[in-house]
Amino acid sequence: MAHDDLATLGPAAEPSTTSPPELRDAAGPSRPAAEEAVPEHSREAGPAARWLPRIVIAGLVLAALNLRPAITSLGALMKEVRDGLGMSGTVAGLLTSVPALCFAVFGIAAPRLARRWGPGAVVCAGMAAIAVGVAVRPYAGGTTGFLAGSALALAGIAVSNVLLPVVIKTWFPRKVGPMTGLYSMALALGTSLAAALTVPMTGAVGGSWRTGLTVWALLAALAVLPWLAVVRQRRSAPEAPRSGARAPGEAPLRITSSPTAWALAVFFGLQATAAYITMGWMPQIFRDAGVSAGTAGVLLAVTMAVGVPLSFVLPSLASRMRHQGPLVAVLGLCGLAGYTGLALAPAAGSWAWALLMGIANCSFPLALTMIGMRSSSPAGVVKLSAFAQSVGYLISIPGPLLVGTLYQHSGGWGLPIALMAGLMVPQIAVGVLAGRDRRIEDER
Repeated sequence: MAHDDLATLGPAAEPSTTSPPELRDAAGPSRPAAEEAVPEHSREAGPAARWLPRIVIAGLVLAALNLRPAITSLGALMKEVRDGLGMSGTVAGLLTSVPALCFAVFGIAAPRLARRWGPGAVVCAGMAAIAVGVAVRPYAGGTTGFLAGSALALAGIAVSNVLLPVVIKTWFPRKVGPMTGLYSMALALGTSLAAALTVPMTGAVGGSWRTGLTVWALLAALAVLPWLAVVRQRRSAPEAPRSGARAPGEAPLRITSSPTAWALAVFFGLQATAAYITMGWMPQIFRDAGVSAGTAGVLLAVTMAVGVPLSFVLPSLASRMRHQGPLVAVLGLCGLAGYTGLALAPAAGSWAWALLMGIANCSFPLALTMIGMRSSSPAGVVKLSAFAQSVGYLISIPGPLLVGTLYQHSGGWGLPIALMAGLMVPQIAVGVLAGRDRRIEDER
């Protein structure tokens, strides 16, 4: 079914959703999220339609759980994969940069796909692509087949990355913060579970790295089911009125001319750079300081686990604030403190630095929340989400490679850590700009 507007996935946007969140909240008590999302025709259509918002919530959680295991499960078994496929070190290094590149390239296509098929159908297809890609890549025959299967899975992740904030804006316009928190928490949980469980699960299923990687396809296949129900129900329901349409005589929204969009894209890119550097290099920093390999792995797990509860709380807090700049600054200062500690006393204060870096990495759910708050319509959110994430992931690609180059040529961690700390300064600056209380529609 072709769609002319992105909002046809969910209920028609109420008139109040085009005003800032604080004005909408002041208009009166908000309904529960699930009730709020049900359009009038759905309330009259029977119990199946009334259950639809709850199915959307289940779909959001399951989709978010699948947005990182394809990546983190591979990291846990990289040595076995390299040995099994005869993969060179260069190709293995390339695999660490492929996710960000795929997120940028395929994420650009998400708005066009959503206009044609609707966000729900595209997310459903994205989950199916993850399931197929993860299932076939270990058995696709050599390094080339493995890369092709990984690219398919990453394409599904990329379009879902962009469109899930749109689903939240469409279905839960008064609950952007709490729903983004639920989504972000599930994403962090999926990341942590894949990192922690892949190796023991591989042992439990016979020790084959191929089976250990394929297991995660089951979770992605499960995520397809609620989205199939959403798409099927939307096709059988009357067409929802269009939202986010441009008024007669109104100038078109050019996302590249919006200062807020650029600030948000750079902020997204710098926080992603910090996160990839932390995940890729922090254990090595601790090991070079004399920390055991086992403890270094636990420290990384602590850094990742901190994001699970904070990813739920932070978006709700951010959505209640007119300006998210103070939160940006607090998270950035935690990052600066963590990097300073890594430079001065990496082993002595390792647990404190791991905790601080975990807090700093929660800039990701904050960025997602701001994407939902910086536009007044689902159509605007999908443009902003695609732009900020695609540009942001492109910005993030050189960071981990540059850190590795500096480490190799300097023989120590002084210069790499100085680079990490230095990048926190522009991250705070652009994050404060992105957090201002304005909408990209006001910058036409």
